[in-house]
Amino acid sequence: MQQLSAQDAQFLYMETNKSLSQVTSVAIFDPSTAPGGTVRFKEIIEHVRSRLHTSPIYKRRIYHVPLELDYPYWIEDEHFDIEYHIRHGRLPHPADWRQLCIHLARFHSRPLDMQRAPWEMYVIEGIDNVPGIPEGAYAVATKIHHAAADGMAIVNFFGGLMDIDLKGTPVMPTKQRINSNRYERPTPFQMSARGLLNYARSPMQVANTFMRYAPGIVQQVKNKIAEKQRDAKVSVPMTRFNLETSPHRVFDCTTFPLSDFKPIRGLASGSTINDMVLAVCSGALRKYLGHHKELPGESLRAFVPVNVRGPRGSLQEAEQPGNNISTMSPLLHTNVADPVERLKAIHAETREQKAARKGMSARLMTDVTRHIPASTQLLAARLMMRSEMAGRMTNVCISNVPGPQVPVYMNGATLVNQMGLGPLSDRMGLFIAVTSYNGMMTFSATSCRRTMPDVDFFMQCIRDSFEELKVAAAENLAKKSKAETNIKQLDAKKASKKVSKKRASKKVNAKKKVAKKRTTKKKATQNATTKS
Repeated sequence: MQQLSAQDAQFLYMETNKSLSQVTSVAIFDPSTAPGGTVRFKEIIEHVRSRLHTSPIYKRRIYHVPLELDYPYWIEDEHFDIEYHIRHGRLPHPADWRQLCIHLARFHSRPLDMQRAPWEMYVIEGIDNVPGIPEGAYAVATKIHHAAADGMAIVNFFGGLMDIDLKGTPVMPTKQRINSNRYERPTPFQMSARGLLNYARSPMQVANTFMRYAPGIVQQVKNKIAEKQRDAKVSVPMTRFNLETSPHRVFDCTTFPLSDFKPIRGLASGSTINDMVLAVCSGALRKYLGHHKELPGESLRAFVPVNVRGPRGSLQEAEQPGNNISTMSPLLHTNVADPVERLKAIHAETREQKAARKGMSARLMTDVTRHIPASTQLLAARLMMRSEMAGRMTNVCISNVPGPQVPVYMNGATLVNQMGLGPLSDRMGLFIAVTSYNGMMTFSATSCRRTMPDVDFFMQCIRDSFEELKVAAAENLAKKSKAETNIKQLDAKKASKKVSKKRASKKVNAKKKVAKKRTTKKKATQNATTKS
């Protein structure tokens, strides 16, 4: 038996009929590189079947403890049927980008069958009329419950299906493949007894955890108090993203070359890719709300998941399913008009938050929540979802998950691009997922029809915001180049003057030498004349 962690279980407890804790990863494939130039649906099923051993997510389902006395368990899905989990569809005419976005939004909106392994795959064929995507391409949308995987776990899950070449060499080496253990079904009595025992132990376990981290807790408390005092001065404004959401999702995305972000980094010394992502989103939110005459005077605040897994080579942590994340909640400085100053402010904000959380804070919270009774977590989650608390803390969720920076393949088809759809909740009506692959970065927006009926316009705001930073970066480079040119010209002038002075000095010295020789010769002549 394997029990869900407290963090995993939270995604079950916070779920409602219209706020599903589901994450969808979308991959677009070009079949022209596959044998014969096509990939049949049956071949995709067989390929997934051959890779089931790469992740335990495929064949296990959730089993709840009676009366929720303890966190649920993972058990083997005895009725696992791969053809139930992998579905097939085709885009209707005109098979364009809008039709694809509608299909993906509807797929993401449908709840998973939690009596089965919590994942589904939807193969969408007939993508024939989308600029930038080869005709005949198809999409593979993989939906997974958040209780089973966070962003990095989904990358690893999907990576188990990918090959690094057209020969079919798996991305995940054989020695790192995760064995598919059999999860036995515990009896209700076993689970109830264990739940009661864990409940009785929890106060002591929480106390022991605090004692273990005692040397660093005082500093963490000081940091938290300082942060709260600062945040108390900055209220989170109410926006359309903090209102009640509908169950009907909308989706769109846009892609930029990753290389275009490098010059932008020069606008704020020390800034990271994540800072630039937040700056692009901040500018887009400012433009979008300004267009609707809803831009508040105070800055919006983002909810930003942070991966706290170990090194990628570690199977113990980096490649395990489930959730292992901390969070940041930086101000986006949407009240700053200048894009460069906004980026600098965001960089300063994230640097300050990282410093405040440096050390063991993320691990401490993970260990503490692990020992909080399930019934307490369940009650807290439901109270939070029914209240307006979430909307008082942040305005938007922004998640940045890096992917492979080399081409990968499945069934011989080349992965063209990947994007993501995230979970929504009441008071959190916009999720921006940022993914990178093979030198490209994609911004994906998930919202609902009530919150964002014009998601295509928001994507244009993303593009405009990025273009602002790109232009500012180009101007900055031009200024630096001009300054460097001026310095070189000044140096050249100085060098030229030195050369001229040296030449003039040489001429003077040469003249002096000639004059001296003449004088010496004249004296010698005079002396000779006098003697004679």
